[in-house]
Amino acid sequence: MEHTMETVLFTFHRFAGDKGYLMKEGLKVLMGKEFPGSLENQKAPLAADITMKDADQRQDSTLNFQNLFSLPAGLTAVDNNYFVVPMKQKGTKQAELSNYSAP
Repeated sequence: MEHTMETVLFTFHRFAGDKGYLMKEGLKVLMGKEFPGSLENQKAPLAADITMKDADQRQDSTLNFQNLFSLPAGLTAVDNNYFVVPMKQKGTKQAELSNYSAP
């Protein structure tokens, strides 16, 4: 988990650069490169627009690290509902889930 937190932190700053925030175009690039599988599974073509609107708490069309931090959590929840919940409904055992890797 600690490695995951470091990855999120460094990924944000790699895309945000020296300015320390992302605008919508930067968010689209980040989402396309870092979350391609999650975005393909979503049916919303405006995922970056929706994400930007939801995360932009200051309503200034920018996302700082605190604003963006909820993105991986939200996408993980979506992936959980998309992959794990149906597998459990089909009777997949916990051991099988721990060996599963997303496509």
